[in-house]
Amino acid sequence: MRAVKSQRRCIATGEIHDRSSLLRFVVGPNGELVADMASCLPGRGLWLTPRRDILESAITRRLFTRSAHRAITTPSGFADRVEALLVQRCLDAIGLARRAGLAVAGFEKVCEAVRTGKATLLLRALDGAEGGRRKIRAFGRGMPVAIVLTAAEMGAIFGRDHVVNIAIGDGRLSDRLIAIAEKIAGFRLGAVIDRGVEPAPDQPARQDGGIGSR
Repeated sequence: MRAVKSQRRCIATGEIHDRSSLLRFVVGPNGELVADMASCLPGRGLWLTPRRDILESAITRRLFTRSAHRAITTPSGFADRVEALLVQRCLDAIGLARRAGLAVAGFEKVCEAVRTGKATLLLRALDGAEGGRRKIRAFGRGMPVAIVLTAAEMGAIFGRDHVVNIAIGDGRLSDRLIAIAEKIAGFRLGAVIDRGVEPAPDQPARQDGGIGSR
């Protein structure tokens, strides 16, 4: 089956997916493999399922070289570099939400955002306590949850040593963050993505208003 314009074929699995769910790589001018996080760099795209094992296998099997039909060098620790780039992209998006008044941190503020219907996505720290995770989940039943960042990474966004809970209050930004988080989950052990459930037809959808405003 031929991929349509918005879809691409993974060079490792042969499966066709929407391009937004795949990682794009290009070959730099010096012949080095480059991860194109924004999918906008010039050159022919080499698309891959966002999983550490698939990336490492593709490097070992020289699939990038075969697909590009040219010699390619891969930097040492390339999978770690890709993970770091994905994490930074996620942190940048959350930081943008915070500056726009669309993100709050801390258990009480997050619970309040959920109770008032101002949260569209919950972010939990990978190293957060399981008890707190269950409490937040009870408040936000059916709401999308992403557990892919550490408490230290989340804390840095808010100028703190660590943050365990974050609520995002914009639906479009939440969709973007979920897409990034799903890619990170392919590289981090213990990461969890739960897209939640859609509201029933007779139930009002959550609003996309800023959760930092009243």
